[in-house]
Amino acid sequence: MKEPDDQDTDGGKSDRSKSDRRQSHSSRSASRTSMKEDHKSINDTTGEAFTEGEESYIEDDESYVEHLEGSSSSFQDDYTESFGESRYMETPAPDAEEAEEEVKKKISESFFYDYMELVSTPFVTPDSNIPLDLLTLVHSFGYDCRKRANLQLLESNTVMYIAGNQLIFLNLKTKEQTYLRSSSGIGIGVIGVHPDKTYFTVAEKGVFPKIIIYEYPSMRPYRILQDGTDLAYAYVDFNFDGTLLASVGGSPDHTLTIWNWKEEKPLLRTKAFSQEVFKVTFNPEDDEQLTTSGSGHIKFWEMALTFTGLKLQGSLGRFGKTATTDIEGYMELPDGKVLSGSEWGNMLLWEGGHIKVELSRAAGKPCHQGPINQIMLDEGEVITIGSDGCVRIWDFETIDTANVIDETGLLEIEPINELQVDKNVKLFSMIKMNEVGNNFWLAQDSNGAIWKLDLSFSNITQDPECLFSFHSGAIEALAVSPVTYLMATTGLDCSIRFYDFAGKTPLLQMKFKQGGTALAWVPRLISYGGAQITAGFEDGVVRILELYDPKGLTVFVGRKKVSDADIRLKQVFKPHTAAVTALAYDRDGEVLATGSKDKTVFFFEVERDYKPIGYITTPGPICQLTWSSSSHYWSGLPLPSPIPSPESTLLIICEDGYVLEAPFPAIKEEEEDHDVVSYEIKDMCLKYFHFTSVKSKILRLIEIERRKKQKELKEKEKQERRKRLETEMGEDVEKELQGEEEEEEEEEEEEPLPEIFVPSTACHILCGFYSEPGKFWISLEEQCTFLVFHSINQEMMFCGMQNGAIRVYILSKNDPSLTSMEDYWHFNMHDNNYGRVNAMSTSFDDRFLVTAGADSNIFVFNIFSEFELKKVVKAKVPSPRFGIETEPIPEDIEDPKAYSIENARRKREHDKLMKEVEEIKAGKREQIKALRNQLQKLLQMNEELPKHMQFKRTDFDLDSKIRAEIGKKTANKIQRVEKELAWEKEKHQLGLKKLQNRFRDSLESDTIVVHAIQSDHKISSYRLVKPSKYSKTKRASQSERRPSKFERFEKEGTGRKDSQRDTGGNISVPEESVIEKGKKFRPKTLSEIMVENQIEKTRKLILKAERAQIKIQQRKKEWEELYKSKPDDDYEDPKDVQAIKEAQLFMGDFNLKTASDYKIPEHMRINAAKKEEELGYLDSMAYSKKMHMNKSIISLRDLKVAVIEEIQCLVQELKNIQSTLPISKHLPIPQVPQIYPEEVPEKRFQYDDETLLAFKQQQVKSKDEKARQVEQTAFAGSAGGFLRLSSGKEGDLTTRDSLSRASKASAFSLDLPKFTEFETADPTDVELEIMKREEIKHVYMQQYLINRIKELIVTFDAELRLLRHQKLKLDIQMKLSDLHHVTLFQEMLLLKNFEKQENILQERVNSLDKEEQDMQWKINETLKEMEEKKNEVAKLQDQEKALYAGFQTALGENNKFANFLMKVLKKRIKRVKKKEVEGDVDCDMGLFELALQLREKRLDIEEALVEEKKMIDNLKKEHDTLSKKVKIVATNLNAAEEALEAYQREKQQRLNELLVVIPLKLHQIEYVLFGELPSDLSGTLVFSNHSLGRLQERIVQLHEENSKQQRLNKECRERRKQLIREKREMAKTIQKMEETVSQLMISKFGRVINLEALQTLSVNTTLEELKIKKLRKELSNVKEMKMWEEKIAQVRWELMMKTKEHTKKLHQMNDLCIEKKQLDSRLNTLQNQQGNAFQGPRKADTEARERVTELIQVQAKRIQALKEEIALLRKKGGLLLPPIHRPQENE
Repeated sequence: MKEPDDQDTDGGKSDRSKSDRRQSHSSRSASRTSMKEDHKSINDTTGEAFTEGEESYIEDDESYVEHLEGSSSSFQDDYTESFGESRYMETPAPDAEEAEEEVKKKISESFFYDYMELVSTPFVTPDSNIPLDLLTLVHSFGYDCRKRANLQLLESNTVMYIAGNQLIFLNLKTKEQTYLRSSSGIGIGVIGVHPDKTYFTVAEKGVFPKIIIYEYPSMRPYRILQDGTDLAYAYVDFNFDGTLLASVGGSPDHTLTIWNWKEEKPLLRTKAFSQEVFKVTFNPEDDEQLTTSGSGHIKFWEMALTFTGLKLQGSLGRFGKTATTDIEGYMELPDGKVLSGSEWGNMLLWEGGHIKVELSRAAGKPCHQGPINQIMLDEGEVITIGSDGCVRIWDFETIDTANVIDETGLLEIEPINELQVDKNVKLFSMIKMNEVGNNFWLAQDSNGAIWKLDLSFSNITQDPECLFSFHSGAIEALAVSPVTYLMATTGLDCSIRFYDFAGKTPLLQMKFKQGGTALAWVPRLISYGGAQITAGFEDGVVRILELYDPKGLTVFVGRKKVSDADIRLKQVFKPHTAAVTALAYDRDGEVLATGSKDKTVFFFEVERDYKPIGYITTPGPICQLTWSSSSHYWSGLPLPSPIPSPESTLLIICEDGYVLEAPFPAIKEEEEDHDVVSYEIKDMCLKYFHFTSVKSKILRLIEIERRKKQKELKEKEKQERRKRLETEMGEDVEKELQGEEEEEEEEEEEEPLPEIFVPSTACHILCGFYSEPGKFWISLEEQCTFLVFHSINQEMMFCGMQNGAIRVYILSKNDPSLTSMEDYWHFNMHDNNYGRVNAMSTSFDDRFLVTAGADSNIFVFNIFSEFELKKVVKAKVPSPRFGIETEPIPEDIEDPKAYSIENARRKREHDKLMKEVEEIKAGKREQIKALRNQLQKLLQMNEELPKHMQFKRTDFDLDSKIRAEIGKKTANKIQRVEKELAWEKEKHQLGLKKLQNRFRDSLESDTIVVHAIQSDHKISSYRLVKPSKYSKTKRASQSERRPSKFERFEKEGTGRKDSQRDTGGNISVPEESVIEKGKKFRPKTLSEIMVENQIEKTRKLILKAERAQIKIQQRKKEWEELYKSKPDDDYEDPKDVQAIKEAQLFMGDFNLKTASDYKIPEHMRINAAKKEEELGYLDSMAYSKKMHMNKSIISLRDLKVAVIEEIQCLVQELKNIQSTLPISKHLPIPQVPQIYPEEVPEKRFQYDDETLLAFKQQQVKSKDEKARQVEQTAFAGSAGGFLRLSSGKEGDLTTRDSLSRASKASAFSLDLPKFTEFETADPTDVELEIMKREEIKHVYMQQYLINRIKELIVTFDAELRLLRHQKLKLDIQMKLSDLHHVTLFQEMLLLKNFEKQENILQERVNSLDKEEQDMQWKINETLKEMEEKKNEVAKLQDQEKALYAGFQTALGENNKFANFLMKVLKKRIKRVKKKEVEGDVDCDMGLFELALQLREKRLDIEEALVEEKKMIDNLKKEHDTLSKKVKIVATNLNAAEEALEAYQREKQQRLNELLVVIPLKLHQIEYVLFGELPSDLSGTLVFSNHSLGRLQERIVQLHEENSKQQRLNKECRERRKQLIREKREMAKTIQKMEETVSQLMISKFGRVINLEALQTLSVNTTLEELKIKKLRKELSNVKEMKMWEEKIAQVRWELMMKTKEHTKKLHQMNDLCIEKKQLDSRLNTLQNQQGNAFQGPRKADTEARERVTELIQVQAKRIQALKEEIALLRKKGGLLLPPIHRPQENE
């Protein structure tokens, strides 16, 4: 039994592991290290679990702190449980000999592990009696679509994928799921499938995780591989044969391991890379080559055999000039090259560890828009899939032979086919399905789907089919219906999905523009049917959605298939500006509270269509809202002595450590609130709780307690020592003890207590809830992320953890403080790394638990119950409200920048304020206008004054603004000068632009002449003009050629046959029940069963007859179709006709174009547009070759420049060396080569100010000279100037390189001596020896540098000569292309002359052909209508025959009025006058009426027959007319085609007249006369070798085909004879069988009968209905008789009861009489004894006697009456009834 926090310590070990000894020490040390780290982390978390609260009121200052004592004990228990087992116990290593023997042993092929021993199981606290199957996984609705390679195919219909700690096997047909549990319990890293589909691998996560190979389909663990990585596996892959397995680990080790998996042995192991590795694969052609790729790298591996053994050698791919990219998809080519993708969508072809070429589409477009995630080779084609949702097919040969064509390193190619799956699709991986004859693939969409793709790319290719759709990314919220088994989920993938989790089916999804962040199912108080859901989104919008069953709506005609559920938008509003994180309805359903990351809580009044009440602000972002229940019930779990709360309170939990408690908001009545500026509620009394870490306080308290205990121990020891010393020393004890105490006080110095530290960042609150009145619980910075409570006989608390685990605590009853959180059940379900449980909930009846995690998985669990129901349950979708389909759908808020409710109100107030401001502005403007008018009046009054009294206009100015005026004038002057020179400037710019456009822009490259250095050889580049219009644009081709009749027959023949065959309609037989079924929930009686059996028997008989009738009709139809498909005697197979036509068109002798009867095939006809394309292709080919040669020449020129720079550096060094040598030992310095002006023609157009000034001076000096001299000097001066400039520029450009080269050269040169001004003394012997050595060294360096210069010169000249030879060959090709260009241009001009008339003829042919096709279509439609009418006539005739047959059956046999009634039936009468009686004949009136009715039907049929025949005649006339027109049109069409053919022949003859130059070599001429070349070659033909070879091969093929056809003809004749013989034998057999059938009929029935009529003979429906009525009447009578018998029995019971009552009274009377007698006797005795005094009668005795006497008389009368009544009842009916016994319960 493993504990929840333990990792799989046995993950790296096994009983048969070969690495036990090697790993024992490392595992122990790692375990100790992990123990220390875990101890430290648990101490930290335990400290953080203790929190203290600071509460502040807005109005009152009170404090309230609740210590969470229960959490500390739980964490301590976890700690002791986690480290209580001896997981770090050392195991003794086996002896060396035993280890060797164990290694030598091989694992048996039939050996399997026990799955139950490997699989991880839930952890349950000991002695808790919690069942292991407390939660059982029922279904999974999620899919981790962003996990790499998380879709694998086992069979054609079975796929598997990882879901947290489960491996799910999904049947694509039945949708059933099978689960395989992780062995480590910490998750699954990656999965893989063996090439034979017989095994699959599961690579786990955890400490030293395992790789388990399972056998399929038994699912038994076959092999276990260990010690392959530290924490998790990233990818696994089998080789092509499946004998080896490669695995690569994840962070931090990234270990690459090659396994012999059947022997569980690692063959090779190394570190793959230092960053994340995505993938590892074997080369399918070579198992010794592997490839890995990942973050910013690709690496090529090879298994190399070295002197130390087999090693893995890796070569890292070098990107070079290409930007570094993450490589997700790649593919190994058979020759060792690798094709990979890139982040920007291009493909990279790798060879030798370098990028050979980068592949893109035309015009620089990438191969995919985004990363390429997978590349595959299938059937000779390269398939790529990308994040853009496209699948593209590329030609393998083009990619395999791709090479660089220019410096960019790009090669443009186009895909063969492509498939756009859908919008918003990001394909991540793809696997091929094993279906014979189909090319189907399954694709993993990282946006949450599994697709089925058809990559056949034919005319029957199926559209992409989405098999399954899921959430992509984390699931943010989950809500469960309070009524039924419905669930809703949402996430940031902008969708809300609904599931029937009991029925295991997804219902529907709804897409939005923004992601969902919160969900709440509306309570039943608001929506009783549970049909409404409230959803919050990341843009602050809240939407109310309504779920309903569309089958309950009114069905309209033509409506599409109705789904099981549908959803509509009911209401939408935007209360927040950030993501909505919490939604909560109060207990009465009156208020909805919404919380958001914008630190606000908004309240809405639900009853008034969610009218806003207001909002409050919070200190931090909100993570949860919880309302208090009516009696503080804890999620449905009652607590002891509930305290009713008069008002709900809202618990607001913020992420940053704050918790607020808000009262129920005050709901105002209907009133106008237009004057309110904001919805903010400022008068709400809030309680604030701020939680901070108290870990330092706890540590301080622990330290104080420890010191206190230490002091107590010391004091105790001191007392014991005092007692001991007192017994030993006596009086000297005090002095001794005082001395020791003084020494101890000096030694002990009190250490300071630990300081109290409060972290700056607040505690992160995850969730919380109310526990009891005035108390709540929260989860702080622990693993628990969500809590929900649920009750089944005992209380349970479900916790979802941050590591994806589920923990269930069993709580004691009546324990609101959770002090009993000790026993729990723990199980890892979601992914342990990123599968944080974001939401969990139980179903409305506590039968199911649903969890949703950040790993996109949704798990449904069945909760353990002793009373679990076994029947299958299913959710019921709410029925639609009345009138829901007519309600308008509210307008949705799709703009994320839309105003929220508060912002909209503030905007309204702002607009109102701005309007008021504008009104104020308008008032000010009016005042200014009034002041202006006043000024005008003053000016007018000033003008009216005398001149000497008038003010000047300037006197009215307040400021002269002199400076502004001067500046304005200056600016005006500058503008004026610019305007004056603008025309001149524009003129010169236009002139320069025209010159450039005329002479430079049309040039692609100018002529460059490169000279050799030592020889006179030179090479010049091509002067290239930009590509012509023919190579750039393609002229619109003339009207498409008309398809031939043969082609039209081929396309339309099959379609017409199919349409003629499918004229018949399908026959559907509705089956109607005879009577309705009985009630569902009442048991059926015997009578009802008898009636139903009779009805069922009748129904079966009717159905049997109807089926027989349908079978007969179907058989007739099949026979008719068979006879229709029977070919005529002169029938010809369409395939043979097609082959003959093809032979007539394309086969035969090799016709010459110059022949007079040459007919141009349609595919070889040429026009001006095609010729222009051909001309453009020739131009582009010549251009590309010239451009390539020019680049080579420019490279050669650049090489020369580099050589000259290096020579300059070498010469400089040579001069430095010679300066130290004596002159006698100097060698001649080679001359430095020069750069000629024609080698750098581009520098002629470079100039600066100095060049322009020099040119101007030369122009001034040359004014007086002659025009010719002026031109010469100007040319020389300009050339000299440009050359000087170019040399100077060149020197500037090459300065850096020359300096660098000089520095390099000087690095190996000797240090030269420096001359000084001091007098030198005579050198010593040592100095002389040194100088001699230096001289020898300098002489050697001098010779070396000269040889190096010569070598550079010779090498360059050799390169130039080689390139010159290539250019000479290219010159020949270019001359030939020029000749071909001239020919093509002449042909194009000729074709343009013919084009106009040819288009006219072609249009005429096309119009006539279209007319013929339309008429032929009309004829076919007419024939179809005629066929339909004939079928209707036949049906009417059949109805007439059936009418007579039915009447004959009704007459019966030997009817004496048969002839008379038949005459009545066949009599022709007018339909206007109906005769009631035909004569006075005494016959059956029923038959007579039947005859009249049938006569009316016969007349109707005859009238319909007349009408149908008229329509058939009209159609025949129309068909004849159309046939004549078709013949005329066909004649015209043939004439037009002949005219077009003649014009084509004339055009071809004119083309043949053009002269074509073809250069031939002598060995190519085979036409010789007497061994010599003839003088006249006009009668010769020029063939290509290919064409001549084809003609010679055709002769042999024709001989073979002739013999083959003869053999085939002979076989067909023999086959025909055999078929004729078989036909005769079949006819005889049919005749014999007919005779046999006739004999059998006569022997059985006495005559030949119609078997079809016998089969279709049905029951008499009327008779059967009467029988059923009779049976029902009998059953009702029996029921009534039974009722009366029950009444009689009741009356008898009452009689018996009366009798018993009377008998009882008689017994009472008898007892009274006996008692009376006894009293009388006693009275007599007493009287006798008392004497005479009492002998006289007393008055009292007399009265008593009288009363008794009266009573006796009355009772006697009543007895007599009862006797008479009994006698009367006995005489009733004359029967004496037996006594009736009372029932047992009444006794």
